[in-house]
Amino acid sequence: MYVVRAKWTKWAWIFSAAFLLGLWPAALRAQVSAPATCSGGLELKLSAPESAQGTLLHVELSNSAGFTEVQGEWAGKEVPFWLDATDPKIRRSLLGVDLEQPPGIGKLVVTAKRENGESASCTADVNITAGHFVVEKLAVDEKFVQPNPEDQKRAEQETKRLHEIYAGRTPEKYWNGAFRFPVAGPRQGTNFGSRRVFNGVARPPHSGLDIHAGTGTPVHASQRGKVALAGNLYYAGNAVLLDHGQGVYTFYCHLSKINVKEGDMVDAGGLLGLVGATGRVTGPHLHWGLEVNEARVNPLQILPAVPARKKSGAAKKIPQ
Repeated sequence: MYVVRAKWTKWAWIFSAAFLLGLWPAALRAQVSAPATCSGGLELKLSAPESAQGTLLHVELSNSAGFTEVQGEWAGKEVPFWLDATDPKIRRSLLGVDLEQPPGIGKLVVTAKRENGESASCTADVNITAGHFVVEKLAVDEKFVQPNPEDQKRAEQETKRLHEIYAGRTPEKYWNGAFRFPVAGPRQGTNFGSRRVFNGVARPPHSGLDIHAGTGTPVHASQRGKVALAGNLYYAGNAVLLDHGQGVYTFYCHLSKINVKEGDMVDAGGLLGLVGATGRVTGPHLHWGLEVNEARVNPLQILPAVPARKKSGAAKKIPQ
């Protein structure tokens, strides 16, 4: 079993929970904010001054009341903002650091305009660090390594369609509240970002989390969203793609059964299908993926933090 060693600090977990649950105490913001330069009275806060490949940042834009157009740009992609549910002066956004985004300084640029033409802007530099991903060697059916011309054409068409969907920006924010793990039980999964070698042939990095579960295990929607795709794909097998709005998508692959159809609106926790072993697999499991503004991110990053367990008895000594 291969485990991803992602850089994910204590403050990042706490901030993730606060962001998704709407709990944004000023003290927390001050401790984790990244520096930004703004004009026109705007104030920009990011959840951290640096982020590793495949991680997620949270953005808060304050004093934005009165601006009718607010948009951001990050890694050459548009970053949408939504109004805070409780404070009309605040807008929020999610910033995905793609698992292959080059290490170095990434720049977030936010522009805002009023109806009278007045404009304001903010910029923030984020230090992007290299993720720690393993190399994983797997043996699969040879047709998934060297597909025939017909299957190759099919796979390329499916990939093109997925990219077109991910490039969409549904203005409406469908989700409400915290995201959830898609199967019952403890959060567990491996292989996000792993550099994969199938039958000795190197392939693109693994863009999702493999959740080990038996065939027939129910798979639930991580949050409310519209079914953007439901069907059989060459590599992903039976798959469901949910559009949560604002450029956020979750992907559920290798299902044995699909219980929804394209265009359905699914509530958080709704049944999407059952775990299976369809497509390019070595056994039954759920591939769970997350894309935020076309950035491939470890889906665990969008979940609220797990509360720390209370300590009981004497503390265990950690071997040196």
